[in-house]
Amino acid sequence: MIVTAVERKRRRVNVYVDGELAVEIGAKLADERGVAPGTAITEETLDELSEADARRQAMESAVRLLAYRQRSVHELRDRLRRKGFANDVVQGTVGRLKELGYLDDAAFARSWTESRRSASPRSARLLASELRLKGVAPRVANEATAELSDEEAAHEAASRRARSLARLEYQAFRERLGRFLTSRGFSYDVSRETIDRCWAEVGGDGEDVEVD
Repeated sequence: MIVTAVERKRRRVNVYVDGELAVEIGAKLADERGVAPGTAITEETLDELSEADARRQAMESAVRLLAYRQRSVHELRDRLRRKGFANDVVQGTVGRLKELGYLDDAAFARSWTESRRSASPRSARLLASELRLKGVAPRVANEATAELSDEEAAHEAASRRARSLARLEYQAFRERLGRFLTSRGFSYDVSRETIDRCWAEVGGDGEDVEVD
């Protein structure tokens, strides 16, 4: 079997063997392996080139995804599979990225938690649930959220909202703010204390009404 042509198209090449298209691989890989017209090649080599190209494409795709934002192992594995990479290629890519330290669920969980609590404060329980939905193991999710204070997060979230509700009567104020805090995963007790605190901060007169 002889390579009869190497057709270049941007960063990829079509490799023709005995006049027929045999494989499409990256141009860089073709150059590295000395794939050029007139060289002898075997079926085994063509298969190896195809596998090496798939691994390289998967790694490049994974690095681009991680450059955009950190991801859990589950998220990255799922994205690569959806891009059509074979399971063994996906597993090899994920394994290599973990070895290099670019893929770490514990680090991802900490980063996700810090980002969410800063941009959109919510309860530790809800954050742990979000992490589990992203494929993070329950133990890792719980460890990432264990030191968080729901009281602090609830007040931070509610104080932002309370300013826009300041002109309401207490009943409407506490109902609106209560629904908001519930949507962020905070418990009844934390919500009640937070509502009372925010009501006092916006100049309320201290009505003592039960939270629904």
